[in-house]
Amino acid sequence: MLQVKSVTRMFARKAAVDDVSFTVDRPAFVGIIGRSGAGKSTLLRLMNRLTDATSGEIWVDGREILALKGTEARAWQSQCAMIFQQFNLVPRMDVTSNVLHGILNRVSTLQTMFNIWARADILKALEILDRLGIADQAPKRAEALSGGQQQRVAIARALMQDPRIILADEPIASLDPMNAQIVMDTLRSINVEDGRMVIANLHTLDTARRYCDRVIGMRDGRIVFDGTPDELTPAAARDIYGADESFNEAATSTAIPGTAIAALGWGEMLPA
Repeated sequence: MLQVKSVTRMFARKAAVDDVSFTVDRPAFVGIIGRSGAGKSTLLRLMNRLTDATSGEIWVDGREILALKGTEARAWQSQCAMIFQQFNLVPRMDVTSNVLHGILNRVSTLQTMFNIWARADILKALEILDRLGIADQAPKRAEALSGGQQQRVAIARALMQDPRIILADEPIASLDPMNAQIVMDTLRSINVEDGRMVIANLHTLDTARRYCDRVIGMRDGRIVFDGTPDELTPAAARDIYGADESFNEAATSTAIPGTAIAALGWGEMLPA
């Protein structure tokens, strides 16, 4: 169980995350949506301990994550894998080695420097790449892959950690629609088949409706919506994105396909 209790993160006098609380009591697929600057990325970084909270608590199965220090904090980061919009791979390193970097905290510095890995770890990395449909890319440099393939390598690296929670920060924002669907299908299958909690910041409303069990909407650092995809009505979207004019701008900028707009009944809200 994940419990976020009154978490706040201040930058100077501005609250990037403002008194946020929610509970996830099962390994669900949770989408976080909102305009740029709403606090979505900062919230994920707080959960992963990449950023310290100003106040509040985050509990996972009875352990207060924000109180962890040093080795314990690093151990938590291995259980709470992070996937980034820009992949964060080593471009000139081969794909398999990039995946193996998911277990850097378990091997010695010497092994890392000389790229020496246990046979069992290499086989596990290849097995994960095969599961994600990119085993044939294993010997290639990461920089030679397409954006969608690189993001799947980043997902494979996260799975190499054998995490309990996967946090994905705008995982499809820089991808074309086809690769975006492949990446989202992959994350959903990991959630369903592995029973891992996935929390993803998403930049399109239709993606949240299609893939998520639950959607959290943020605005100005606060949660303004928390419900099922079916409850993400046009009125709820206006609460998340602002007044009609602001919502129109947000909706069009996220490039929601026309078919999705028609299915959601939002076509009349968008400019011609």
